[in-house]
Amino acid sequence: MFRTVLVANRGEIAVRVIRTLKQMGIRSVAVYSDADAGARHVREADLAVRLGPANARESYLSIERVVQACLDTGAQAVHPGYGFLAENAEFAQALADKGIVFIGPPVRAVEVMGDKIRAKQAVAAAGVPVVPGRSEPGMTDDDLVQAADEVGYPVLVKPSAGGGGKGMRLVEEPADLPAALASARREAAASFGDDTLFLERFVQRPRHVEVQVLADSLGTTVHLGERECSLQRRHQKVVEEAPSALLDEATRTRIGASAVATAQAVGYVGAGTVEFIVSADRPDEFFFMEMNTRLQVEHPVTELVTGIDLVEQQVRVAAGLPLGLTQEDIRLDGHAVEARTYAEDPARGFLPTGGRVLALHEPVGVDVRVDSSLLEGTVVGSTYDPMLNKVIAWGSDREAALARLDRALADQVILGVGTNTAFLRALITHPEVRAGRLDTGFIERHLEELVSDEVPVEALAVYALRERLSAPGQDLWDQPTGWRPGGAAALRWLLSLPGGRTANVTLRGDELTVDGGEPRTVRGELVAGELMLTTAGRTTHWHTAVDGAHVWISHGGASWVLHEQPRQLRAETHAHDGDITSPMPGNVIAVHALSGQVVTKGQPLVVVEAMKMEHTLTAPMDGTVTDLLVRVGQQVAVDELLVQVTA
Repeated sequence: MFRTVLVANRGEIAVRVIRTLKQMGIRSVAVYSDADAGARHVREADLAVRLGPANARESYLSIERVVQACLDTGAQAVHPGYGFLAENAEFAQALADKGIVFIGPPVRAVEVMGDKIRAKQAVAAAGVPVVPGRSEPGMTDDDLVQAADEVGYPVLVKPSAGGGGKGMRLVEEPADLPAALASARREAAASFGDDTLFLERFVQRPRHVEVQVLADSLGTTVHLGERECSLQRRHQKVVEEAPSALLDEATRTRIGASAVATAQAVGYVGAGTVEFIVSADRPDEFFFMEMNTRLQVEHPVTELVTGIDLVEQQVRVAAGLPLGLTQEDIRLDGHAVEARTYAEDPARGFLPTGGRVLALHEPVGVDVRVDSSLLEGTVVGSTYDPMLNKVIAWGSDREAALARLDRALADQVILGVGTNTAFLRALITHPEVRAGRLDTGFIERHLEELVSDEVPVEALAVYALRERLSAPGQDLWDQPTGWRPGGAAALRWLLSLPGGRTANVTLRGDELTVDGGEPRTVRGELVAGELMLTTAGRTTHWHTAVDGAHVWISHGGASWVLHEQPRQLRAETHAHDGDITSPMPGNVIAVHALSGQVVTKGQPLVVVEAMKMEHTLTAPMDGTVTDLLVRVGQQVAVDELLVQVTA
């Protein structure tokens, strides 16, 4: 067994791998960029090595620097986690050249399965069904346009390298294909260093079902059942569960056997995932999509229903030990569901957020697991993936697991960074999701039901009560209580709300009025940042934190950030109709306009990238670019003015 293992990753997966290494008695080495110098994975490892600046290409993606870190620390093996270098055959070979073990599959398996075109050809030869499409290497845009006409619309444009939905585009009309190809190539090149694309027919009402496989170097290959990953947005998984509610036992057996055949077709060793697309209308029919030659983000749900630590198995197999498992040994017990918490704003199209974690409470409880890298004080920037943690719950059946996960998410408090926690609760409690009627387009179809930027009156009451209760000074004359010898005077605030809205809030004694509406009686007690709000005879717990002039408020997993503004601010200043502002903090990667250029409504002007996602900003009207305020490579803040267009 290895004495020292380097974890070539960051965030929650690095923390999770380090946890198992400690349990196995193996010395762990973390690596970090300048942006992660104080990160949790750095603190929890036995040793940590700086790789370089925040830019991933000069740190986590630098093969030379990671290999040197292994040599400097005496690491005998490397666990790559997922993302970054996890599926990079060049990295695996560079380690092998230095006598360092890659805790993953053989280089050939990484090469074949990392190229989705070669992967489809390999599994088809093994008799595994594949999605109809065109996947010849080196296809030009003209080739792809012709192929789309042959395959038939809608089509799915996919990069040959990488995963996670990066560079993937759904195209329903021929006129939209050229722009989709250009965008997909650019994103694929930026994410994976390879802009090769191919096409597949888009399966109507698709469900995403994947099978976990394990294989040792002695010829044993088993599967650990399937996971359902159909709840996605922008081809990125949001909620995953094991087992799938769709498959019957006969189909489960067949799809498991196909996954094993896929692994054996490339001499696979280690933990891997074979992904299939299944039509919701024909659940007995499945097609191979791709194989991920690494640990998956959603691996905890498999661990909870099988009782098998996949990281431990990866390490054992990489050390040359046998699995010690047969297919008959593997039993699925109960049901598990995982929800991914992202630093994003669902009400603004899931745009990335960011900030410093001011207050943190992650769920705890029986059969609840949280894989996280968060600490109070953690700075969430725009450099890396926006996932913050994963909340996983187990239950004796699917209904119990979903209910336990909902309760866990309701207990989650992350203040200082906008998250999707409230959206996750709305998603997993939706009647159709509870009934198991879902597919990969579910979130887009039901988005209006799942997303809201409304601020409840109770949150406004918490703001007002907190302001009154938390004022500094012990002298009663210094307290903004509204008390006067003749009775209580009114305290008033003009609060900024999401979406550019405002609220006039008045607190007179225990009477709260919002925008001149009916008053309601509210009382509060502030204890260590937690406010006990009593209204309508009911007491609820609210968490608060302050960041300068902004007050963060959280309850039931949802959070809101409020701040007071001068009353004349909105009345005296109006945004120009042609202003184009950045919807998120990020980096300008393309500028398609010149100052003085005549543009038409909808014409792309600027592309901003944050947390590995591209966002194209277009002209809001026909007109002329009167001010172009950014250049390629410039860092921009949320709501920063980038371009002005005048009609």
